[in-house]
Amino acid sequence: MDNIEPALYLLPVTLGDTPWERVLPVYNKEISVKIQHFIVEDVRSARRFLKKVDKEIDIDSLTFYPLNKHVSPEVVSGYLKVLSEGQAMGVISEAGCPSVADPGADVVAIAQRRGLKVVPLVGPSSIILSVMAAGFNGQNFAFNGYLPIDATERVQKLKQLEQRVYTEDQTQLFIETPYRNNRMVEEIVRSCRPQTRLCIAANLTCEGEYVRSRTIKEWKGHIPDLSKIPCIFLLYK
Repeated sequence: MDNIEPALYLLPVTLGDTPWERVLPVYNKEISVKIQHFIVEDVRSARRFLKKVDKEIDIDSLTFYPLNKHVSPEVVSGYLKVLSEGQAMGVISEAGCPSVADPGADVVAIAQRRGLKVVPLVGPSSIILSVMAAGFNGQNFAFNGYLPIDATERVQKLKQLEQRVYTEDQTQLFIETPYRNNRMVEEIVRSCRPQTRLCIAANLTCEGEYVRSRTIKEWKGHIPDLSKIPCIFLLYK
């Protein structure tokens, strides 16, 4: 592959320290090494990822544009000048797939409005992997991001999500900051109906991967230590 078409390539990364060959196609590497300009959630982790994919890459010859909550939409819009001039660009988040529960959607929206080509590449998504492994409804599910930090509001939200499970036959997914995982599971077990099923999917694609679906009643007294481990939680009936 000598040249690639000018486009905004959405480049998934590993979910942890997993060797990239286990979860990413070789095609992704072939695309990545041809790109000189990257819009990234975190410059250090993006450089580390690219170096992992190709040890021979001249990392200092590449240009990185930060994409986070501190960067204004006007600045993000300006990044795409490079693409408008005919050079390919890549988007990299810290883990998983750009734009899916990660930064990237805003710059993709700008590219779409301008009629610029957007190319999503194949890679690991904790959302899709957890739905695959849970044994819950994979035809109708919703990802809800982070639940409220306030305890009262969090319980209220949990009960709302559980109600949607029963009224809409919809699997409900959400995440928590890793150091608060244990508290979250305790809250779920305390607040949800005994027959409601909870799937805990942790360390997906990584060493120590753990995916288990049980009823709330079955989880009581058998909750693993999830502190500081990337997890995704799923509720279903």
